[in-house]
Amino acid sequence: MGSDDLRQYLSDHAAAVRASEALLPDVQRLGQLLCERFAAGNKLLTFGNGGSAADAQHLAEELIGRFLRDRRPLPAIALTSDGTALTCIANDYGFADVFARQVTALAKPGDLVVGISTSGHSENVLRGFRAAAANGATTIALLGRGGGKALAEVDHALVVPSETASIVQEMHIVVIHMLCEIVDRWAAHPADGRR
Repeated sequence: MGSDDLRQYLSDHAAAVRASEALLPDVQRLGQLLCERFAAGNKLLTFGNGGSAADAQHLAEELIGRFLRDRRPLPAIALTSDGTALTCIANDYGFADVFARQVTALAKPGDLVVGISTSGHSENVLRGFRAAAANGATTIALLGRGGGKALAEVDHALVVPSETASIVQEMHIVVIHMLCEIVDRWAAHPADGRR
């Protein structure tokens, strides 16, 4: 890969950042929804495949730990972090059910379920959304490439305007950090006095 290719990659990424400005009102709204649900005692479940699994874990870890401020830990679970559960479910039921089984067991009405997919077509992610809806949880998708099949399965979607998987994943991290900033600021200084 030559320097012209690298410049093009940066240019494509910068274009995705500029185009993603249109997502800001939805990011703000979803960040507020996270705060409201945490204030009500609900939890967040996250999942995805590959790099999106790492992003799902990153989101959950920032909420349990902290982003920038000292505050109480928030109830967030990355369904990708338990290798034993994943391989057990995949072995007994199939890989397409690894998230749905966990969501069915853990999600309650009022909880938030965040699935991350660059394409929006991963069957295990789609089944996870369906299980969440069946349990009365609210579903949120971080997507790219036009959103794919997931758009029809979720309550809320943030679709990064790019067709390049690596750029979509990079922008998902930016979105995750913006959501964490909203939640972190609220959790450090909540209106209800809970920290």
